[in-house]
Amino acid sequence: MSRYFCGIDIGSSYTKVVVVDENRSIVGHEVRKTGISFDQVALDALDEILAQAKIDRASIGRVVSTGVGRHNCSIRDVARPEITALAKGSFYLFPRAITIVDIGGQDNKVIKVGADGRQLSFKMNRKCAAGTGSFLEEVAHKLDLTIAQMNQQAANAERSINVGSFCTVFAATEIVHHIRNGEKLDQILLGVFESIYKRASEMDTITDPVVLTGGAVAHAPVLKDIFQKRGNISVLTPPEPQLVCAMGAAIFAYEGSQAQSEEDQ
Repeated sequence: MSRYFCGIDIGSSYTKVVVVDENRSIVGHEVRKTGISFDQVALDALDEILAQAKIDRASIGRVVSTGVGRHNCSIRDVARPEITALAKGSFYLFPRAITIVDIGGQDNKVIKVGADGRQLSFKMNRKCAAGTGSFLEEVAHKLDLTIAQMNQQAANAERSINVGSFCTVFAATEIVHHIRNGEKLDQILLGVFESIYKRASEMDTITDPVVLTGGAVAHAPVLKDIFQKRGNISVLTPPEPQLVCAMGAAIFAYEGSQAQSEEDQ
């Protein structure tokens, strides 16, 4: 009987679940709003994957949880910090020395990984939502746009208008001020996305190459161009930037199961 391994990333805004097979290939994934029950959303997302892939729950050999709600996942075998899961998932996809910039819903992370896959350092910004996914959602709500629409307009801008406020509330006020002064919306929006690069570069040195991960990257591909141009660096983006942390947890689940099998022999 085939065995499968599950990674569950319970984030503050969204929960991501990835199931891989014995070759570490993804057989199913699901992204859902986290809501008020960390455990229930994880269970529901996994059940959806299993139903679509026609996999029996008994075939899941190991489950590793990560993210802010990792300890609230009743089906976990092991819980792993999201920093280590991000490093594991990113290095699995891009096996080389990398700098990971994760733009999450509530915080940003800059993680350095060596050529051997070891995590060398990390920085996390938890002081303010500016430069995070929540920041983009707040701006989108203020302007009655989707993040995808913001991305499209910013990508067509010829130049940017600086958005320098560090606080999300003040940044929204600054944007309204620019609009009242007759500035073009596409140029303001490009400035909004560029502010995310500025926040990340203030956290740590952004060294080449960079792997961009997180939900904001998934919905705003203009961020890749901004990081490349502003940082003069090469940028790697996974096929599903929002799933990298859950993928790392699934790889940990696979490796843990392999290690257990070797101990049992």
